[in-house]
Amino acid sequence: MAIAAAVSAATSTASSVASAVDKQTIASNFQTFLTLLTTQLKNQNPLDPLDTNQFTQQLVQFAQVEQQMKSNEQLTTLVALEKSAQATTALAYVGSTVVVDGTTAAMKNSKADWLFNSSKPSTATITIKDSTGQNAYTGTFTVDAGTQAFTWDGRGNDGRLWPDGKYTLTATGLDASKQPVAISTEVQGLVDSIDLTQNPPLLSIGGQNYSLNQIKRLVRSGG
Repeated sequence: MAIAAAVSAATSTASSVASAVDKQTIASNFQTFLTLLTTQLKNQNPLDPLDTNQFTQQLVQFAQVEQQMKSNEQLTTLVALEKSAQATTALAYVGSTVVVDGTTAAMKNSKADWLFNSSKPSTATITIKDSTGQNAYTGTFTVDAGTQAFTWDGRGNDGRLWPDGKYTLTATGLDASKQPVAISTEVQGLVDSIDLTQNPPLLSIGGQNYSLNQIKRLVRSGG
């Protein structure tokens, strides 16, 4: 039936939620539906009239199509607003010192800093590797519960001074009963730039990129 074909075309258009909805096509299909309906009503056989339930259901389908279009438009607007809010938030961090979840820190002037966060007192084995994955340093330390700083002076186990660059630290802990203890690592640094072309935006800290959800806290000037 021609009316059913018009409804089917409109419904098919609306079902493509991932792509842009062609409003002109929907409007054209709806106009075609009304034209066909009016023509058939004028020329219907009085002894065998059209089933009003049928075209009432088809009108309802068009109403659902229109509602879906409006919902899609509202969702698009909300997504755009969310992206704008993320960009505004990210820009506010430029020039600020922050602490982020991370394992890689930049060593400058033979000094690289990390923060530990241990769930309870433990003995931690620290391993530091350079950007190529080469082992630079390994050591064992007593770690208290909570957050504490760790600074590496750039000297390897053989006493050699490693060059400035990016170094990755991993920490594994054992309690007094030799049971594993969770130790997370954090990095503190200055946010020098923001990449707004990424979604979500990425913050550059010491040449390393971090997302907004990796920020743990903001470090105020003077401490």
